[in-house]
Amino acid sequence: MASNAEGQGIRRGNRMRWIIWGGAAALLLLPAIAMQFPGSGVVWGPEDFIVMGAMLGLACGSYELVARLSDRRAYRAGFGLAILTCFLLVWVNLAVGIIGSDDNPANQIYLAVLGIVIVGAVVVRGRARAMVWVTALAAIAQAVVAGIALGSGLGVEDPNWPLDLMGASGMFVLLWLGSSMLFRLAGRG
Repeated sequence: MASNAEGQGIRRGNRMRWIIWGGAAALLLLPAIAMQFPGSGVVWGPEDFIVMGAMLGLACGSYELVARLSDRRAYRAGFGLAILTCFLLVWVNLAVGIIGSDDNPANQIYLAVLGIVIVGAVVVRGRARAMVWVTALAAIAQAVVAGIALGSGLGVEDPNWPLDLMGASGMFVLLWLGSSMLFRLAGRG
């Protein structure tokens, strides 16, 4: 039998596979269903479904890969939360933007946060104890981006500025920290 990345036993199949992929399919169907009701405000074109399908496929496929690294629930939950946070960060930026509107180029700064997580996970080879620091660094980077945007007045054209920026950034910081805590729990023992 093969041992996992943390040396804690036997690799198991992903029991959550059907829930994860089924949830992704349901999420992709929601806009198609909503478009059937006049006045829903949902108007997606084929390109929207393609982009969302690719994002969901990448997120679910990434989880499938990392779920093979460990049988520890905290480890899988930590990576699941990190992947979900990456997904949401991209989705929110594409849909409405965090800094001002979705077409504000300042939102591209958040690519640095994604880069920290992706490159960091590869460099540390997904080890739980090191992923604690990777996701904590992502939380810090998320807060720094918000600080830069606030200090520079980026997105000031948004009528709800700076509350939207601070609220969204705070949510993402908490998600990154939650992932970090799960990795910390997984790295014990």
